[in-house]
Amino acid sequence: MARNNSVAALIFILILGVGGAIASAVYRAAAPAASLSVFAVSFLIALFVSSSIKVANQWDKAVVLRLGNFRALQGPGLFCIIPIIDAIPYWIDTRVITTSFTAEKTLTKDTVPVDVDAVLFWKVLDPQKAALSVADYRSAIAWASQTALRDVIGKTMLSDMLEGRDKISNVLQKIIDERTEPWGVNVISVEVKDVLIPPALENAMSMQAQAERERQARVILGDSERQVAEKFGEAAKTYAHDPIALHLRAMNMLYEGLKQNSTIVIVPSTAVDTMQLGGLAGLTALTMGIGQDKRAAEEMAPIPSTSKIEPSSENVQTPLIGVNS
Repeated sequence: MARNNSVAALIFILILGVGGAIASAVYRAAAPAASLSVFAVSFLIALFVSSSIKVANQWDKAVVLRLGNFRALQGPGLFCIIPIIDAIPYWIDTRVITTSFTAEKTLTKDTVPVDVDAVLFWKVLDPQKAALSVADYRSAIAWASQTALRDVIGKTMLSDMLEGRDKISNVLQKIIDERTEPWGVNVISVEVKDVLIPPALENAMSMQAQAERERQARVILGDSERQVAEKFGEAAKTYAHDPIALHLRAMNMLYEGLKQNSTIVIVPSTAVDTMQLGGLAGLTALTMGIGQDKRAAEEMAPIPSTSKIEPSSENVQTPLIGVNS
C-alpha cells in the first residue's frame, strides 16, 4: 500500500539542492566533468536517504521484512529501513474496523428461508500474526463471519431468531473470535441488523397474531358476561327475600325509561299491579314527576339570542303505558 511521505520528499529535495549547489561551484572552477559527477552522486545519495526514511501514522504498524525474513514492527512515527534489503509488505491498521456480512436464503432449524444482515466490530491486536499467519486477514475475517452466521441460523428456530437477537449476537461473537484468534484479531462485538423472512410467511404470521388477539378478546368478553351473570344471580337472591327493594327497583327502571325516551313502554300486568300504576293516583303521580323534570330542564337550558321565545304550554303530555293482560 502506497504511503505519502512528505518528510522523505523534503529530504530528497534538500540533498539534491545541496548537491546541485556543489556541482555548480565545481563547474565555475572550470571542471565541467567533475561537476556532472558531483550532481550524479548527490542525486543517488538523495534517492537512497529518502527511500530509507518512512513515517507511520499513529494507528499504523509497519511489518518490516529483511531479505524475506521478519525483522520488526515499526511505527508509529519516523523510522528508517535499508533500501532494497528491507521491504514493507503490510501496513496494519490497529483501529476498530467494521465489516458487514450477510447470509441469504439460509434455512433455519424449522426449515424457513431467511436473509440476515449483521455487522462485525473487530481489532488487530497482534500485527505480526495478522501479516504472517494469513494471506489476507480482512477477507478471511469476512468469510469466517459469514460461515459462522450460516451455522448459527441453521441451529436456531425462527421464533428464537426474531425474539432473541442479542443471544444470537453473543453466540456469533464467541464463534468468530475463536476462529480469528490465531490471526491476532479480537472480535469486539457482533450486531444483527435485520432478519428478513418471505412475504407469504410474514402475512401468515400477521394473520396468526390477529387471530390470537381476537381469541383473547372473546375470552375476556365471555369472562365478563360470566361475572355479570353471577352478580345478577346475587341480586336476584336479594330481591327474592326483599319485596320492597324489588318494588323500588322496578319503579326506578320504569321512571328512567319514560324520562329518557318519552315513548310507549309495555310492561307485564303483574308489574303494574305490583307498582300500583293501574290506579289513577299512581299514574298521575308518575306523570307529574316526569313533567316537573322536563320543565326544570327547559328552564336551565340557554336560549339563543337569535331565536324567538315561544309561549310554553302548561299541558303535559301523558305517556301511554301499555298493559299486557
